[in-house]
Amino acid sequence: MAKIALVDDDENIVASVSLALESHGHEVKAYFDGATGLAGLENSPPDLAILDVKMPRMDGMEVLRRLRQTSRLPVIILTSKDDEIDELLGFNLGADDYIRKPFSQRLLIERVKAVLRRANPDEGPVGGASDEESKAIRRGRLTLDPARHDCLWDGQPVRLTVTEFLLLQSLAQRPGFVKSRDNLMDAAYEDQVYVDDRTIDSHIKRMRKKFREVDTEFDAIETLYGVGYRYRES
Repeated sequence: MAKIALVDDDENIVASVSLALESHGHEVKAYFDGATGLAGLENSPPDLAILDVKMPRMDGMEVLRRLRQTSRLPVIILTSKDDEIDELLGFNLGADDYIRKPFSQRLLIERVKAVLRRANPDEGPVGGASDEESKAIRRGRLTLDPARHDCLWDGQPVRLTVTEFLLLQSLAQRPGFVKSRDNLMDAAYEDQVYVDDRTIDSHIKRMRKKFREVDTEFDAIETLYGVGYRYRES
């Protein structure tokens, strides 16, 4: 199964979450503060990281921000039940999913399974993905290779998270066709995982920013207000 890093200063949560994950066959490595966790993630990258937001020495958002400078490791963030600003900031920084505290072990396991499936499509179809969906996509200046998780714009690499890649892949598969936020949620999050509209908007905003770091005039992802998004092939 997967190697999972759990970064949380609450020993009770670490113990219960580790037990739940290990009971499903995962190998868990725990860190109890952000600075130690970041060093561990960089030195010995797992298959998935679960980060608490509020921790000593370095909070989870700062860990995520620094991690995203060099890695697209799948990340789930844990946030307080009422801190919507946490989840929005987390998605803007490149989190793949979030779970609000308090949470059930069943919810945690399902979210972990969903993120791992998205990150490792070769180990099983995601949402019934077809052979066509796994082929490289070339749309004008854009090249997407799902098998290698590579994204190029004018031949220059654009580093996307797992969720961002799936969203762009969904849009680029049918240039000119509008995808509603619900369509994009289904493409990126599949089955029973629920996210709201702002989550998709945050991912799109961050994706555009990444492309504009390569091409300041990037405008291939269009917003149709009140409807959704579409990819415009240039």
